[in-house]
Amino acid sequence: MNGPRARRLRSPLLLAFAALLAFDAGGGLVLFYARLAYGTLPGERSHVLVGIPLALFYAVYLWQHWRRVRPIRARLDYGLGLIAAFSLAASLTLGGWLGWLWWRSRGSGAPAHYPEIVSAAHNITSMLVLTFVLAHLLAVLARDREPARNGRQRNP
Repeated sequence: MNGPRARRLRSPLLLAFAALLAFDAGGGLVLFYARLAYGTLPGERSHVLVGIPLALFYAVYLWQHWRRVRPIRARLDYGLGLIAAFSLAASLTLGGWLGWLWWRSRGSGAPAHYPEIVSAAHNITSMLVLTFVLAHLLAVLARDREPARNGRQRNP
């Protein structure tokens, strides 16, 4: 792959955002399964602390991405991207709430009390992020492989 998309896929902002997202997603999956299987939350501190720069990098990345791809088009890659964007925004917002509760309880020696509905919503939106970010990326890459229909140029 050459051209503008290849350069964007190698941009430092996207690579940093992807690395933070991968780390936090992996940590979140560990937390999710360890809580179910063992009632423990290993790596909770790392998950919360990486969520802070993740949210900041996401805000910058999303702003730049939206400025380039707007307006919304009736295409699969746009629909998947919108679901991914709203899911990640919801997950980070809910994660921020849970992180704030963790921060407040860290000096007490007792584990943080997380409201079940907030924790469940964070888990669900996180699973949506994992699904729809990958689906969005694959849809964009598949769209790029198709020849232009009716001679129309595609938005890179």
